[in-house]
Amino acid sequence: MTEKDLFVGALNDVYGAIMGEKQRRIISAYFDEDLSLAEIAENEDITRQAVLDSIKRTSAKLYDLEEKCGYTKKFLKLKELSAFAKSGDENSISEIIKIIDDL
Repeated sequence: MTEKDLFVGALNDVYGAIMGEKQRRIISAYFDEDLSLAEIAENEDITRQAVLDSIKRTSAKLYDLEEKCGYTKKFLKLKELSAFAKSGDENSISEIIKIIDDL
C-alpha cells in the first residue's frame, strides 16, 4: 500500500462521518481492509466500475475537505510530535500547543 493510500485511509478516519454510509464502507474496504474491487462489488452488490467510481469520487471529496480544513495533517503531526514530547522534548511540546491553539 502506498503512502497516498494510507493518507486516504486517514482522511476517511477524520472525515468519514460526513460521507454516506456506503461511501465509508467502500473506502474502508478498499484502503483499510485491502479488498479488491471485485470483492467490494460482490459485498455491495454493485459493479466493479461502480466501486471504482465511488472510490474516486469519495477520495476527491475527502481531499477537498482536507484542503479546506487541514485536520488530518494536523492530527498526523500531533501523533508524530507526541513521541518526542513523551521524551521531554520542549520544542515538540511547544509545537503541539501551537497546533492545538490553531484548531
